[in-house]
Amino acid sequence: MGFLSKIFGNSTNEEEEKMTNVKLAVVFYSMGGTNYQLSKWAEEGAKEAGAEVKLLKVQELAPESVIEGNEVWKATVEATKDVPVATSDDLEWADAIIFSVPTRFGNMPSQMKQFLDLQGGLWATGKTVNKVVSAMTSAQNPHGGQEATILSLYTSMMHWGAIIATPGYTDPVLFGAGG
Repeated sequence: MGFLSKIFGNSTNEEEEKMTNVKLAVVFYSMGGTNYQLSKWAEEGAKEAGAEVKLLKVQELAPESVIEGNEVWKATVEATKDVPVATSDDLEWADAIIFSVPTRFGNMPSQMKQFLDLQGGLWATGKTVNKVVSAMTSAQNPHGGQEATILSLYTSMMHWGAIIATPGYTDPVLFGAGG
């Protein structure tokens, strides 16, 4: 049991007490709104468990003309317009970070990749060491590259010296989702 249990309603008081005083950054990129929703659920669950949470998006890199041509993308940009853009200071502030991204051919989208690439200064000064990190992803279909996408995120986290916290198959919620 753990964080996912809190989101899906199976937490214990002991688990909730452990979240007190945790500073969590939930950093997402969302084109169609799914990862924005996942991030809001993570924010809600963590706050209910006592964490101090910052919900943050990464900078959009796509040309405005491309976004304007896609109604769903355009609606997501509008829905997230008041969400702050993540910075290195936000990552330094956080004890833990949850990343949420859609899959792009089994990789993270370029928007998140650029954000991670800009964190070299934090990494070089040891400020990413021992950060607890986890990740969520989505795809249009059941076998759309979700595991490979998360692995692409975790490669950077390993170089950071972060502690990767995955639910693995220890949390029953994964079986409810089909494994």
